[in-house]
Amino acid sequence: MAPFGPCDSPIYAVLRRSRRVWAIGSVYGAAERLASLHQKLAERLLPGDRVVYLGNVLGYGAAVAETVDEVLRFRAAVIAQPMGFAGDVALLRGAQEEMWQKLLELQFASNPRDVFAFVLAQGVGATIAAYGGDPRHGESACREGVLAITRWTSSLRARVNHMQGHAQFMAALRRAAFTDTGSLLLVNAGIDPTKPLDLQRDNFWWGGATLLELAQPYESYQRVIRGYDRRHGGLVESPYAVSIDGGVDGPLTAACFDTSGSLLDRVDA
Repeated sequence: MAPFGPCDSPIYAVLRRSRRVWAIGSVYGAAERLASLHQKLAERLLPGDRVVYLGNVLGYGAAVAETVDEVLRFRAAVIAQPMGFAGDVALLRGAQEEMWQKLLELQFASNPRDVFAFVLAQGVGATIAAYGGDPRHGESACREGVLAITRWTSSLRARVNHMQGHAQFMAALRRAAFTDTGSLLLVNAGIDPTKPLDLQRDNFWWGGATLLELAQPYESYQRVIRGYDRRHGGLVESPYAVSIDGGVDGPLTAACFDTSGSLLDRVDA
């Protein structure tokens, strides 16, 4: 696997010298569907194209670990192209990845049983199983206390570290991505248009209910592209925002934009 290069920011991914940007919606652990999408996408990639995974690579599906492997494989293939760089592919943190991180730190939660019940209800059980864990053991650990929770989360973290590239994948996740021209912003779920980018925090993966209703551009960005929609409405455009999320059982979509945010192409799997 190609190493992850130094990033411009530990928080944001900056897409430099982009010609076009391919945005991939929530994957939800659908490894076979992602592999099919990658095959189609590989035929359309041009020099200067950038690829952004909009979060929620994990969760729900029965092949979470294989999905991460497929992301790593395709990322390596993209940056191995002539004049390819590590920054040509960006990985965003989605709600699934955020909940997984919270789960691995469950022993520090003030109410671990409530946190555990919440993330299970949101589909994190599939990721637990992917790394050899059992939600029932997590529930038991929550009843026993901090030491039992620590042992359980440490075992999960060890399994992640054992999978080649998976720990690096988690470490490479960014809150948002934007073009160096400042015209295109890519996020997982949304933003609060009343707040600047550096104060969005959890809005990136829990906000966005009214994103498609933006009445004007957000800051300098001509369009905001998101990969998670609570309604799972597929590819939906509005003047200043685009939503790409076909849901767990719907199509997986990669949409291509120029740096002003105009939709140029799409691929579905």
